[in-house]
Amino acid sequence: MTRQTWIPTLIFALASSVHAWAERPADAVASLINNGGEEIGKVELFAAPAGTLLRLDVRDLPPGPKAIHIHARGTCDDHDHGFTDSGGHINPEGKEHGLLNPEGPGAGDLPNFRVGEFGHAWAEFFTGLASLDGSVGARILDEDGAAIVIHENPDDHMSQPIGGAGARIACGVIEAKD
Repeated sequence: MTRQTWIPTLIFALASSVHAWAERPADAVASLINNGGEEIGKVELFAAPAGTLLRLDVRDLPPGPKAIHIHARGTCDDHDHGFTDSGGHINPEGKEHGLLNPEGPGAGDLPNFRVGEFGHAWAEFFTGLASLDGSVGARILDEDGAAIVIHENPDDHMSQPIGGAGARIACGVIEAKD
């Protein structure tokens, strides 16, 4: 194959795979709101063979690193009181908090992400510790649901109970898509 032939073929293959990736609908979604109750983004959740892929797209957050967790109750109604009604992280096995903790991690623990200087962040996370239907790890869509919560600071992945992540600044109830 000549160079003139394989470069367009490679570009077509890459474009086709990106298009297919973008076309797959999410299995669940969480519309994120801030402490003022305003919608600021969403997290799409995709069932995967070994867990769950989460795709975050959020705006209007303070710049810098942030923690994100899956919380045990599907409510964000108390936005003016810091989203505490969403409870702690999903953690049916009662493990210690933190991806670096030898006694952890809990099923709701996720890596940190960074918000850019203009308040926008886009990131993907994968967890093999939880799934929408409970087929892998903890069940996200259980009787009382679950929520995605973003904290004001990054998670140190060791400190109890939330890794020093600070106040809850955004929340989204995870809802299955039909």
